[in-house]
Amino acid sequence: MFSYAFKNLDPKKWFDRMHPQTLAIAMFLLYIDGAFAVVALLDQSGEIGFLRLLGGLNLLFALCMVVAYIGGAFLMANGKRLGWIIAVAASFSPFIARQLITLSTNYGDTTWVLTGGDTIGFLFDAALVALLLHSMTQQYVKRWLR
Repeated sequence: MFSYAFKNLDPKKWFDRMHPQTLAIAMFLLYIDGAFAVVALLDQSGEIGFLRLLGGLNLLFALCMVVAYIGGAFLMANGKRLGWIIAVAASFSPFIARQLITLSTNYGDTTWVLTGGDTIGFLFDAALVALLLHSMTQQYVKRWLR
């Protein structure tokens, strides 16, 4: 799977109009989250910025989050199943990031790990997970993505 994952990529193809609506909306959310993740990494805001301040492996995880958002959507747009796998990992990454922050600093509780203190942000994070794990998306991934 990995040897084929990076072949025949079209650098101009950032969106596929033939995807089902669940996958198309998930791709838009991935690109938007990726853009906000880049900003958060640069200005040290949010969970990603806090991971940058912690440094070490936390910084590496923050960089992987940024790459996973944009890279997963781009690979899915180019018809690669690896993109969907990366996108699913990226959709769970905010929850993992908050758990890492809690373990590193003893800040927050279970509610904070789930929501991050931001109800609207949590709704978008949960929607991204739901869209990527929806049965329509999974059927499309099994049938059409290589």
